[in-house]
Formats: sequence, C-alpha cells, structure tokens
Amino acid sequence: MKSLIRFCAIVLCLSALAGAQVTAAVAANMQFAFEEVRAAFSKKTGIETKAVYGASGKLQSQIRSGAPFDLFVSADTEWPDSLVKGRHAVGKPQVYALGRLVLWTNAGIDVSKGLATVEEPSVKKIAVGDPKVTVYGPAALVALEKAGLKAAATPKFVYGASITQVAQYVATGAAQIGFVAKSQMLAGPLSGKGHWVELPEVESIPQAAVVTRYGKDNNPKSSQALLDFLVGPEGRTILARHGYLFP
Repeated sequence: MKSLIRFCAIVLCLSALAGAQVTAAVAANMQFAFEEVRAAFSKKTGIETKAVYGASGKLQSQIRSGAPFDLFVSADTEWPDSLVKGRHAVGKPQVYALGRLVLWTNAGIDVSKGLATVEEPSVKKIAVGDPKVTVYGPAALVALEKAGLKAAATPKFVYGASITQVAQYVATGAAQIGFVAKSQMLAGPLSGKGHWVELPEVESIPQAAVVTRYGKDNNPKSSQALLDFLVGPEGRTILARHGYLFP
C-alpha cells in the first residue's frame, strides 16, 4: 500500500511539472554529456529543458548580473559556492562529477610523454583555457608548474575563452597540442580524431551544480528536479559514458 501511495505521489508530481521549462547555464566541457542529460530528463518529466554553454567564469558572471538561468552546472566548485555566498544561488552546491584533463593533438605529435610533450621542438603552440574564466586551464597550469615545465610551455600558450575554443585551436591546427576535457574526446565532432592521453599526475576536477536565485524564485520545482536528475543514478549513468568519474 505504501509503495502504491509513493508511486502515485511521484506520478502526480511529474504531471504537475509537465509543460514547465527550465534553463541551465552549463560549463562547456559538459556540452555533449548534458545534451543527453537534458533529453532524458525532458522525456521523463515533460519539462522543456534548455542549455546555454560557456566558460564557467563567464556564466557565473552573467548569473550575478541577473541572467535568467535556473541552474548553474559549473566545471568547478568554487564559482557555484561564490554564487551562494553572494546570494545569487541557494542551497549547497552538489558535486555531480569529477572531470579529467587530457592532452590532445590533431597534428600527429607523439603525446605519449604526457606533460613533457610541451618541450618538444615540433610543438610551437599549446592551447590552454584562459585561467581567468575557465577551470581546466588553471588545472593544466598547476600541473605544469608542479612538473617544472611551466616556464618552457608559457611562451607557446594560446588561450581559449572556453574549453570549446581550446579544442578548436587544436582541431584547426592553430595549436599542435592542447589541454582539453576527456569528455570532449569521447563524443561529438572530436571523437576519434587525433591522439590524446590522460594525465595521471593531474587530479580529477570536482564539478558542482546549484540552483540559482532566479531558479528558486521562478521555477523552484523544475530547477530542483533537474538538479536531482543530474546527480541521481540516471544522470550518473550518462556522465559515466562521457568519461566522468564520481566522488
């Protein structure tokens, strides 16, 4: 009897949400994974789900300026936390996945040496995310610093405004190698192109999501439902296929 009541409550809740709309501001490294997440979520709940992709730093700045995003899906934990502290988001940011940094080439460079590849004479340009607005960019810089390779790599840097632009630099030959997200290599137009290697010396990157103040004030149930789906078993199944790990 209790199971029947619980089932009916879930059905009624989903019925009430059907026809609603929710918009998420999503870190660029999550683009291909989140497209699957939002499609599965909309199919299950009937909630129309839209996404705007970009560098986490730029997205959080837009949210601070009043952009009508219901959910912030960041590439780190610090920006969501800063939004909560500034009262631009509510609740506690939830870590939904751990991202992995990889080194990728589309120019036939041997990247099997990992970070040491930056010293190769054939590497003239290295694409990396702008440390002011991206997360994977600073992660690469920290790794190079620890390995004693940052001084050699810095003169070769070309900075991308997002992890997507970093990948574009490598794809088009503007850079011989680049530091990108593993998820970019497993789906989308870059899948199967060039060669990439994981960087075991680089720690996985905790990525968190949070309901914005706008979402809380305008679409509280839909916003929370999307967050719950992302961090729940169905969301994790999708993210795992895209190379993400979990805490």
